[in-house]
Amino acid sequence: MFVQIIEGRTSDAAGLRRQGEQWDKEVGPGAVGFLGVTSGVTADGRAITIARFESEEAARANGARPEQSAWWAQTSKYYEGEPSFVESSDVQQFLKGGSNDAGFVQIMKSRGVDRARLAKLDEAFEKFADARPDLIGSLRVWTGPDSVIEAAYFTSEAEARAGEKKPLPEDAQAMMAEFGDLMKDTDYFDLSEPDLH
Repeated sequence: MFVQIIEGRTSDAAGLRRQGEQWDKEVGPGAVGFLGVTSGVTADGRAITIARFESEEAARANGARPEQSAWWAQTSKYYEGEPSFVESSDVQQFLKGGSNDAGFVQIMKSRGVDRARLAKLDEAFEKFADARPDLIGSLRVWTGPDSVIEAAYFTSEAEARAGEKKPLPEDAQAMMAEFGDLMKDTDYFDLSEPDLH
């Protein structure tokens, strides 16, 4: 899998949503190797898009299409200043990975992450997955040796918030505390109305 991430600011979330719908109808059907997209705008105007492709070659081929260039020329006007672009083929999926069935998506952008420690926690967390039925899955994109962007897909925001407050088994609590320490340098993007295609 190859992932492209666009991040910026906007004062027109509705305009960006319309552009996403336009891409889905007019540009997306011709995008070879396209797997899906997760995008949205936080309450404070931070916009983020995660586009998934089968391979880097497929993403490059899509980017070279005239209709894609024309669409982006219009879409870029909805950002305040220049958005940033990050790409990676270093992608991991947890449970069902990215899901178009999610009603709420939380994106975490973290720095200074010990990858080996995180891998051990992931393995241990799997046995507690049933304790959080609100979590459909997640997609973790490594953007550097110790920097990562992770999207967690939930059934709904209300169920995700309730799940956060639910008491966990004692050994799971210790792991959550270690996870919090590991991901302490993290920015959160809460997408209450995610665009999923």
